[in-house]
Amino acid sequence: MKHLDGLKKLLSANKCLIAIFFIMIIVSFYFSGIVAYSVSNYNGITIVLDAGHGGRDGGSVGVNGTIEKEINLKYTLALKEKLVQAGYRVVLTRKNDDGLYSEIASNKKMSDMTARYNIIEKTNPNLVISIHMNSFSLPSAKGASCYYRANDEASKTCADLIQSALNTYCEAPSNQSKVGDYYILNCSYYTSVLIECGFISNPEEEILLNSEEYMNRFIDAVYAGILLYFGNSYTNI
Repeated sequence: MKHLDGLKKLLSANKCLIAIFFIMIIVSFYFSGIVAYSVSNYNGITIVLDAGHGGRDGGSVGVNGTIEKEINLKYTLALKEKLVQAGYRVVLTRKNDDGLYSEIASNKKMSDMTARYNIIEKTNPNLVISIHMNSFSLPSAKGASCYYRANDEASKTCADLIQSALNTYCEAPSNQSKVGDYYILNCSYYTSVLIECGFISNPEEEILLNSEEYMNRFIDAVYAGILLYFGNSYTNI
């Protein structure tokens, strides 16, 4: 009986230690402002997904009323699910409609972008993907485009692979990846790609981008490009 009582006390103590351990993890994530999504088959690769705009900053508005910040988040969350299930650790700069700026900041755009930079730096990722929708004065403009930081071969390679997959699987114009002078690309030295998924200023493409079937196909193509970048292959599109 004494051995049994001792075992019960040991199990009780272990339960307390486990509870404290998980509380420490939760508190750590809470105060860092970072939540990481992963599953048990984590492959050692961390990706930051950045849904453009948010909060007061709605981004562009489509000809049929699509609000860019909302569709950016929808695509980002769909990509997150696919990557997590494949074993990647994923960190989101935003997981809901809220902006990342301080309410008391005089320049909320800069406050928002600085918060995104801080998340990237704290995460130390292998890759950053920023999701946006495009808009242009000519309604005929269409197609997805990938952008990378100037003079960064790793970012260019990743952008090229994603762009090639999008051109192949999304029936888009055969665009080439391009150098982009965007804050989210230039704020760090991590491999970074900004994806303009299509033009919500084009009535037909706006409808397409809001289609669940097309979004899934688009996300599959981005996912394929990411897998190829990290040296894997994907044949299930």
